[in-house]
Amino acid sequence: MPVVAGVDSSTQSCKVEIRDLLDGSLLGSGTAPHPPAFPPSSEQDPAAWWSALKAALRAATDDAGVSGSDIAAVAVDGQCHGLVALDASDQVVRPAKLWNDTTSTPQLERLKQLIGVGEWIRAVGSLPTAAFTLSKIAWLAENEPGNFRRLRRVLLPHDWLTWKLSGRYVTDRSEASGTGYYSAARSRYVPEFLAHIDAGRDWADALPEVVEASTAVGTVSETARTELGLSPGTLVGPGGGDQHAAALGLGILPGDVVYAFGTSGVVFTTSDTPVFDLTGMVDGVADMTDGYLPLVSTLNAARVTDTFARLLGVDHDELAKLALGAPGDSGLVLAAFLDGERKPNRPGAHGILSGLTSATDREDIARAAFEGVILGLVSGERQLNAAGVRTGGRLIATGGGARSAAYTQLLADLTGREVLVADAPEASARGACVQAAAIASGRSVRDVLREWAPATRSVATPRPGSTAARETAVGRYAVLAGWDALDTDATETSGTTP
Repeated sequence: MPVVAGVDSSTQSCKVEIRDLLDGSLLGSGTAPHPPAFPPSSEQDPAAWWSALKAALRAATDDAGVSGSDIAAVAVDGQCHGLVALDASDQVVRPAKLWNDTTSTPQLERLKQLIGVGEWIRAVGSLPTAAFTLSKIAWLAENEPGNFRRLRRVLLPHDWLTWKLSGRYVTDRSEASGTGYYSAARSRYVPEFLAHIDAGRDWADALPEVVEASTAVGTVSETARTELGLSPGTLVGPGGGDQHAAALGLGILPGDVVYAFGTSGVVFTTSDTPVFDLTGMVDGVADMTDGYLPLVSTLNAARVTDTFARLLGVDHDELAKLALGAPGDSGLVLAAFLDGERKPNRPGAHGILSGLTSATDREDIARAAFEGVILGLVSGERQLNAAGVRTGGRLIATGGGARSAAYTQLLADLTGREVLVADAPEASARGACVQAAAIASGRSVRDVLREWAPATRSVATPRPGSTAARETAVGRYAVLAGWDALDTDATETSGTTP
């Protein structure tokens, strides 16, 4: 039976799904952990990703009752941004700096001065934060000059895994557009931005080729075939970013809005045209088709409620019960910047719990923990709207947090909308399967996306009485978290043209 494999290599783990090539039905899945990594210096050894991929693929094929030789195609999505530095012998120069590593903030600020905020946004569609790859390359040049001299190739985490699979240095539009030196609207790198770091280097030779989403990059290498038990002709897709793959896995259409509650929090939709938000809050990145995925991504999400569960001495189920039992009129507001923040850009910030009184109880605190995460994304959706992006379609919650009744119910209360979840618990791995199926069958990714779109179901609607408190909560949060006074250097308005 021909099947496809979709790999989601996230910050915390590697997940693999095996799906039927013909109808997309899930046959099996597997997962393996990655080493823990925490800001501000968040790093992992890429070799651990490969070990996890092998273990997760083996578990998935066992679960599906198939062998590696049944896999017609494989595609990898991965945690975005980051930096994998290779030398002339393709050896990893140092541990990879991950998206949530904020140590390159000083280098980012200098690059903003050199390039100019408005010019940077017009060129690449986003105002990079320390998450983006360019600032991490600058960090390497300044802090580890010996390793910078060894640098010959710059890859992102998913690029590196695709290279391990195929032997080719390739990427896709979705991942390239999160580097800070690629224009998705013009389909080209912007090497002049890299020249600010080293004007004498041939940067074009150091960067991976950008491959169209529905095109195979080749077949598995002999080494990968042997280690993974695949057939010699197994096709390898160009892959993409994790949220971009989730958009495929969820089958979202323009106008739908997704709230993703994972290690980070992301609110996004799809667009057929590029978005240039000159406030710098919306990242106008590409998607994994030939379109765009405007999004706002916060640094703090599930780890916030993890932390408050620990502080209150309860498990996640009890934390949710406490939060749902709170009346919602305590005035307690959390700016959930526990590990700094990137939207708004506050890399050195800490969390602030405001509105404490002698009447505050455990229920109020639990509710504030969930609302602090959600309100950051609600503010992000409003920024999408201000940038001219429509989000009036379905509201879909995804990620680990979407399994919590507290996240979904409070999201419904704070948006005033019905909250849906899709029959895609691992949306990113499912999206990688969509791409793998497209290249295996000679179809476009968009065609498979539509054919495989999962069913959705309602999990929450706004509770009676939530309307009055909604705007008050959003307003208090905006002031506390700084959304009412964005700290970018851009003074122009947002729009959908550069």
